[in-house]
Amino acid sequence: MAVSLITYATVVFPLHGGDVRAPSAVFDQIFEVFLLLGTAVGVVVVAYTMYHALKYRDDGGETDPYADKVERPEMGEMPTGGTGGRKVFYSFSISAIIVVSLIAWTYSQLLYIEQGPDPAQAEALEIDVEGYRFGWDFVYPNEHTTNTLRVPQDRVVRLQVTSTDVFHNFGIPALRVKTDAVPGQHTSAWFTANETGTYTAKCYELCGSGHSLMTTDVVVMPQDEYEEWYAETEGTNETETSGNEAGGADHRIAPATAGGVPV
Repeated sequence: MAVSLITYATVVFPLHGGDVRAPSAVFDQIFEVFLLLGTAVGVVVVAYTMYHALKYRDDGGETDPYADKVERPEMGEMPTGGTGGRKVFYSFSISAIIVVSLIAWTYSQLLYIEQGPDPAQAEALEIDVEGYRFGWDFVYPNEHTTNTLRVPQDRVVRLQVTSTDVFHNFGIPALRVKTDAVPGQHTSAWFTANETGTYTAKCYELCGSGHSLMTTDVVVMPQDEYEEWYAETEGTNETETSGNEAGGADHRIAPATAGGVPV
């Protein structure tokens, strides 16, 4: 049952989003498989327990009606023969198959999230993300810089994330994207959005008094609208007119230090 369910999930779910699966779809798939399998196992275990509780319940008699029908295991020994031993063997074997199958399948899904789709398969949009107290800058390939992340629908977006001051963590919860922003280093993340709309990106690393206000919009646009917008932005800078940071428009706050170390 476990192998059949996992095989079904692997073959059918990817068809919903085309060849490239969004991280949100992959995580939803993992959740659904564990939910369905956990429910099935729970139903079987409860039903099996109730059946034996009723079948072998004490009827008030002084003698054991199953004394000559059941091979009793010795205290401290693993039953190896008779029907009881076979049941234990089958139980352990089936449990091991389910657990190993789930581990292997889940690892393969998380490996896809870690590596991303094949670059030859999907042309990705590369965007640099810079975190600072308390806002985000997004730098596009045409050198356009803005505080609002705009991306096309159904296209792979790769983010190169860093920080200009203290540790931050960039995340878009609705799209299941999250990665550290470390000063002097770049971390990568990717996503693809299948539905247009406005999402929210947040900082998930406590970075100061304005941490809770360190949010920005992520706008997913139809491909043609995005291309039209992108063509008009080459070399421009919108950060001075955005006001989503805690300190107002483009007001970066120098990090507090203790002994020269940012706090």
